Amino acid sequence: MSVRPVIESVVVRFNERVSKDPELRKELAGLTKKVQLDLGQEKYYFVLKECCVPCVCDGVMTETPDITLFSDPETITKIVSGEMKMMKAWALKKVRLKGSIEDLMRFRKFL
Repeated sequence: MSVRPVIESVVVRFNERVSKDPELRKELAGLTKKVQLDLGQEKYYFVLKECCVPCVCDGVMTETPDITLFSDPETITKIVSGEMKMMKAWALKKVRLKGSIEDLMRFRKFL
């Protein structure tokens, strides 16, 4: 079973949150960030631009991403459902992130 619907639900929630939160919009204003999700057999990417993520795409980005998240579908599903906290997944090495510290701190706003 694909984890794509789980990722899309996170993007929908994020976009809704940004539309309702002027402080978050202000923080994200002018940012363009490319994010790659490498979940083993499943790979997805998206671009945050103009305070919105318009879609989730299958595959690997042709450009160098600003943030790359390495994990597996089961862990991502547990994090999104609240069954596992992101920090616990990171401590157990079930999630690895690659990118600048500033970008990684912004990425937490997705979850």
